[in-house]
Amino acid sequence: MKASETNLEKITERTAQYLVPLFQRPYSWDKKQWQDLRTDLIDLCESESSHFIGSIVVTNIASKPNEDLTYYYLLIDGQQRLTTLFVILILLRDIVENKTLSARIHRLLTNEFVGGLEHFKLLPTQQDREIFISLINREHSAIPSDHLLAKCYNFFKKEIKNLDYEQLYRVICRRLSIVEIILENDDNPYVVFESLNAKGRSLTQADLIRNYFLMRIPQASQDEIYKNYWLPMQEALGDNLTEFMRHYLASDGIIVRKDEIYSKLKEKIDLFTNVLEALEKIREFSLFYEKLIDPNQEEDEMIRENLLRICRLKYTVMYPFLLNCYYEYKHSSISKNEFIDILKALENFAVRRLVCNIQTVGLNKIFPFLYRDAKNENGSNLNDGVKIRLGKNHYPRDSEFCKDILRTSFSPTDEGTKLILETIEIYLREQNSKDTHIFKSSSYKVELVMPKSINLEWSKELGEDWQQYYYTYLQILGNLTLVLLDYTSTGKSYLEKKHYFDQSDLMLNNYFQKVDRWDKSSIEDRAKALADICIEIWPCFASNNPISSSDDVTGTKPTKLTIAGDDYYVNSWKDVYIEILKWIQENFPDSFAEISNKFPSYITDIPRNLLRSHDLENGYFAELTLNSRAIYRFCEQVMRLDMIQELCDSWSVEREKR
Repeated sequence: MKASETNLEKITERTAQYLVPLFQRPYSWDKKQWQDLRTDLIDLCESESSHFIGSIVVTNIASKPNEDLTYYYLLIDGQQRLTTLFVILILLRDIVENKTLSARIHRLLTNEFVGGLEHFKLLPTQQDREIFISLINREHSAIPSDHLLAKCYNFFKKEIKNLDYEQLYRVICRRLSIVEIILENDDNPYVVFESLNAKGRSLTQADLIRNYFLMRIPQASQDEIYKNYWLPMQEALGDNLTEFMRHYLASDGIIVRKDEIYSKLKEKIDLFTNVLEALEKIREFSLFYEKLIDPNQEEDEMIRENLLRICRLKYTVMYPFLLNCYYEYKHSSISKNEFIDILKALENFAVRRLVCNIQTVGLNKIFPFLYRDAKNENGSNLNDGVKIRLGKNHYPRDSEFCKDILRTSFSPTDEGTKLILETIEIYLREQNSKDTHIFKSSSYKVELVMPKSINLEWSKELGEDWQQYYYTYLQILGNLTLVLLDYTSTGKSYLEKKHYFDQSDLMLNNYFQKVDRWDKSSIEDRAKALADICIEIWPCFASNNPISSSDDVTGTKPTKLTIAGDDYYVNSWKDVYIEILKWIQENFPDSFAEISNKFPSYITDIPRNLLRSHDLENGYFAELTLNSRAIYRFCEQVMRLDMIQELCDSWSVEREKR
């Protein structure tokens, strides 16, 4: 390669074109980079010094589209700064009063006697090309104001209005020093580009993958293949493109970290006959992925409705497996009804784990292989194989389900919580021959019957021992229902709420007609009634022997707590509670706010919200008015969080009978 120092005037005086290759990302500089450049330009206008602005890397293209061009370059690196400088020159041309200077600037921007696209000395990628040409041609009405090139133009229009325009022209064209690096024939432009990636704005894994594809396709075919394969995929998936690539790899049983996607995909591409075959396969799978992240893209109503339900449960870990199912369905290897049956099984798996508060940790090692494992089940079709395999992976049986529904806390704002209640409502309507179509889920929200804030009237309603069960029962399913969005319950007693429920058109709220008092036993009874309904809606598809359950800790005294192999000797359940919180504080200090938000009844930074608090010395406080069962259940829930299980996948408490 050859390197030489130059400036923008020397570069733009040539009859040449700098073509930004398709493997480059679109223009992406924003206010931060513009502000830095503005500062440099202002400083230079106030001095006589020069300033090194960076390098541009180009390679000669053998065949020129127009023989009137003296040089025809592929711009490998430096397109962001060069494009920005061109935009500022366009702006100066438009606003400078000196017509001679304006005409001179225009000649720097264009090849005066060359027609077609070669008329423009800089030609960005297709995504920016039309806007850039409109700027040069003074067609401002055709430019969307939210495009980055338009924003760049308007930013500098405001920022340079107090500068001497002719002085600024001299600074940009003559005093900004640029090193121009011209690659030789034996230099690989892609390798050079990849090595320069440490500079400027980092490329995403998807950017690198695009570059890899396009650099392995002949120059003459790049534009067509980019338009037909890559661009539609990029426009449809947007910021989800990189994650799609990771899930695409996982669908083939390749587990990768986010920073390994590019390298692993290169290995997979090499297994195809040619790069176009690989791109066609990825494009096909991207069409399936569009429907996973936005089920409204699915044409079939029944499949669409089942996908929407899985989306609300936020089980994106299932996507690699679902990509394979979609492929099977589209290629008629499984029928529509078989596909729907699989979707229902996945929902069943997710809901039962949600009710039992089993976190998704570890599932990223199951779902990438589920398709293969399910098909390998002896004598099983895909549907049955899926149920057999899922039934072996922490799938709660009925006994565990019924037990945990009395103690799992559900967030009222979580879509999974609302989905469960909505599904119960639809089930009740169907059982009572009521019209299910008039129920519009978007009109309702989740309501806590026993409220977050307890006043005197509610404390009498709940009984003398309310403090012993309040935090344990506040957000269990038995205390949750649906109300209209405009319903305000603040300060209302149970009887006032009951009056509202009695007038409700929801079958779910008919339960309250026969309940005149709302306390611990009422909440338990309703939770058990809802559990019976849930088991009907999401029946167990595996052997109904319990696979796990936590023992009742009532009447026991803890003696030793073990976390990640370390022992802590304790004398009470309060000690267990505090030791676990201290361990979390030490190992996850930056995540304490997130844990507090998830368990606000146990941990808060506002001590007045607690009945009796313990200072954790990190700005947070713990609720102490908890019985042994509430403490153990909290510890179970918090130690199952994904972030914690990555560091500690086991904990235990040795205890003895009192």
